[in-house]
Amino acid sequence: MFLPNSRYAKVATVTTTTSAGATVVALKLRHLTPAGGQPHTVHAGDRLDLYAQARSGDATQFWHMADANTALDSRTLVERPGVTITLPET
Repeated sequence: MFLPNSRYAKVATVTTTTSAGATVVALKLRHLTPAGGQPHTVHAGDRLDLYAQARSGDATQFWHMADANTALDSRTLVERPGVTITLPET
């Protein structure tokens, strides 16, 4: 269902029935474990995929930074220059 390097690749699913009687499959809630890392001040034009590429050699691993900062939408982490985010250990 998801690519092997997706943050959702190993998340369990549940099957449920809606009030209209349709059967749907949904992902279970992912519990985020606290992540250590280095603080980083966001600059204009920063992108998590570029951080991930520089740190791990794989730009698709940007979601680790979203998880380390408990962001559901990773784009929000770099929207405002001057904020501090955590760059997790690789």
